[in-house]
Amino acid sequence: MESLINKLSRSHRDCPSCPSPKVIHSFFENVLGLLFPDFATESLKEPVQVAEKIEELKHKLSQILILNRHLHKGEGPEIADAFFQKLETVYDLLQKDVQALFEGDPAAKSITEVIRCYPGFYAVAAYRIANLLHRLGVGLIPRMITEFSHSKTGVDIHPAAMIGERFCIDHGTGIVIGETTEIGNHVKIYQGVTLGALSVDKEDADKKRHPTIEDNVVIYAGATILGGETVIGRNSVIGGNVWITKSVPAYSKIYYQAKMYNPVSSETETYIIKNEG
Repeated sequence: MESLINKLSRSHRDCPSCPSPKVIHSFFENVLGLLFPDFATESLKEPVQVAEKIEELKHKLSQILILNRHLHKGEGPEIADAFFQKLETVYDLLQKDVQALFEGDPAAKSITEVIRCYPGFYAVAAYRIANLLHRLGVGLIPRMITEFSHSKTGVDIHPAAMIGERFCIDHGTGIVIGETTEIGNHVKIYQGVTLGALSVDKEDADKKRHPTIEDNVVIYAGATILGGETVIGRNSVIGGNVWITKSVPAYSKIYYQAKMYNPVSSETETYIIKNEG
């Protein structure tokens, strides 16, 4: 027992300074509540109340960054000020994402339903807030935010991914979007889609390892698209359960080719659902 005590004591002593997950999760949810009252714990009906809340959250972020200088190369108050200066851009992008979700899902009865009930919206909101911190040069904290969202929604989006306007995640569970993924505008992705890497070697960490998805692409459930050189051309449709490691031209339709066994004839019949290039 003494050996374990010494090991744990050393581990705690050597652990780098870092904000607790609860602190980061609370900050994120407060920012989300500021942007969307559907998630707020208090109503901010007057402009002065909104301004006070912004100042409160700016101070919190500033303190987090001051206490964790190893996570960034700038000055905490300056980064916090830049974050809230740029937050309007995030808000405007999320409004477009909400509209895309509402228009893209016949089951959605209202914008309010999308905001309050759709895990895809929550995951994209977490990504956009985390991505802003990432672009401001903050380390680890953006990942803590997206992993918090991952635990709640089943959607795993790396904060360094580049995602355009009107991004629509339908259902969402099991989606993985890797660090160097690039996604254009008006892209729709269904559950179980993986935008991943062909190589997991550590020496490739600084390379583009994940695919590029151009504008107006739809990717259906269970599709796996891998590789940093893989480009899905604009206006393409990627069917469910396909496995893609090579680029696809614009305006393509790629569907799974299934083979089924017929026990009556003892022969294997091939049913080509659709395969258009």
